[in-house]
Amino acid sequence: MAEGSLLRDALVYLGAAVVCVPLAQRFGLGSVLGYLIAGCVIGPWGLGLVQEAASTLHFGEFGVVLMLFLIGLELDLKRLMQMRGSVFGGGSLQMAACGALLAAGLLAAGLAWHSALAAGLAMAMSSTAVAVQSMNERNLLGAPVGKSAFAILLFQDIAAIPLIALVPLLGVQAAGADPGWLQAIKALAAIAGVIVIGRFLTRPAMRLIAQTDVREIFTAFALLLVIGIAQLMTLAGLSMALGAFLAGVLLASSEYRHALEADIAPFKGLLLGLFFIAVGMSIDFGVVLREPALLALLLAGLLTLKGIGLWLIAPRLGVAPRERWLFAALLAQGGEFAFVVFGVARGAQLLPQRWEALLTAAVALSMAATPLLIILAYRYAARHGTLAREDDVIENEHAEVLIAGFGRYGQIVARLLLAHDVRITVLDHDPDQIELIRKFGYKVFYGDATRIDLLEAAGAAQAKLLVVAIDQVEDSLALVDLARQEFPKLKIIARARNVRHWMELTERGVTAIERETFESSLRSGRAALEALGMPPYEAREFADDFRRRNIATLRAMLPHFRDESKSLALAKSGRAELEENLRRDREARSHRGGAQGWQ
Repeated sequence: MAEGSLLRDALVYLGAAVVCVPLAQRFGLGSVLGYLIAGCVIGPWGLGLVQEAASTLHFGEFGVVLMLFLIGLELDLKRLMQMRGSVFGGGSLQMAACGALLAAGLLAAGLAWHSALAAGLAMAMSSTAVAVQSMNERNLLGAPVGKSAFAILLFQDIAAIPLIALVPLLGVQAAGADPGWLQAIKALAAIAGVIVIGRFLTRPAMRLIAQTDVREIFTAFALLLVIGIAQLMTLAGLSMALGAFLAGVLLASSEYRHALEADIAPFKGLLLGLFFIAVGMSIDFGVVLREPALLALLLAGLLTLKGIGLWLIAPRLGVAPRERWLFAALLAQGGEFAFVVFGVARGAQLLPQRWEALLTAAVALSMAATPLLIILAYRYAARHGTLAREDDVIENEHAEVLIAGFGRYGQIVARLLLAHDVRITVLDHDPDQIELIRKFGYKVFYGDATRIDLLEAAGAAQAKLLVVAIDQVEDSLALVDLARQEFPKLKIIARARNVRHWMELTERGVTAIERETFESSLRSGRAALEALGMPPYEAREFADDFRRRNIATLRAMLPHFRDESKSLALAKSGRAELEENLRRDREARSHRGGAQGWQ
């Protein structure tokens, strides 16, 4: 029975998302509002198709956790340290300003000062899921306004830790609760555990997993890593999302980074959508119907007071004047941690149950209103000038050249490009090879280059050139097919293992092909002729002539290379013609008196 109910709920969630999200996108409302509408429709106050919102919300929070992990993968410790001023300076300024304004508003609404302070600080925190998803949809994460907003969101995740510990001190501490010093020790131990796991244990473990060459096990380990770290932080009373973010930062410089990103991204998208649906389901429309005027006042007060606070501090954070309302709209909503803080506050007898229900509904409605506010603010910013963006910083993960395969062939190509300051991203599927090469300072990422998700994560859509240096002929051809189909503007240079491989690549439209053994053999032949007394110029001319005629023979064979009998006949006639032509050329050069060029 439980199994049937689970399948039915999954069908309802997926059906609601498939219907509501495309409609919301069609009308320019964004996917977040589409998920929220879906939750309202199927929830207890809608059609009543799903009754249990709390457990769904808790499960969907892993979408937020995975999102923070992926964001952490985009940063390394160096870049995170560069952000410390905007994170701690801007974040503390935002929490103080917005918390004070909201606490004053709640005090005026009739709450006691300690209750108003706890609720005001809780509502000063914004929804990471809503804000980041909205910025992703509008490509704002790379803009100055997006970077400032993300820095504040990161600080709020950190600030949630002491805030949850502070709330019981303002009220009546629950029986059996840990004292503050013990909570601090647990927090520090959990953070230290995340650092040890991410810095020292994960890479060797991933190397062993990668050696199995079973993609499903690598995906399972990636999920195990994130969920395990989230559970560790939960046991210490900390933010799951913060722990996942720290783990991502510690793995940002790992060679397994792109493989992790490609494996986790689909789960992140599904669970994040489920989280937004659960938020829509959790809106208590009973409170809306019982006290609509007070709830409307709380919602308007939250968005207005917090928006004004954000607008006022925006200049201190370097936000351009025309983007200040957009910055305020991105962060004006309440966040997921407010639900947690309200529950703790009620347990500490800080919030009556009526006020907890009202504030919870106001926060949920503010999250639902955010996409509409962003649309208005975005149009206002666009009307008063284009959004200011910094120049794109091209890093290894979005390099000009992708090299698939880092054996001896790929290494030589990479060294030549790096010597001329060409930015490259290297993908290889051999964990032992990667471990060896990393010792010499090369930045190589683990992963199967024939996977579209991995190519996208490595920046194939922005790259100019793909160098296919894979050993296996089948994988090489599969990669070329994939690149031709998904990235038609990407130029391809390929390594051919043999004549048939050369023909397969040529048939696919690849024009820059090098046969690895052919060119080295030709060079050896030149050296042999010179060692036997032939002048260097004449030896080079002889080798070049051989190359031209050999390629001409291959091109003549190309239309028939899948017909074995015709290919053999052409190969035989081609060799006979080549020998005859070379004999005539040798006789002509001897009549001219030998070489006429450099010696």
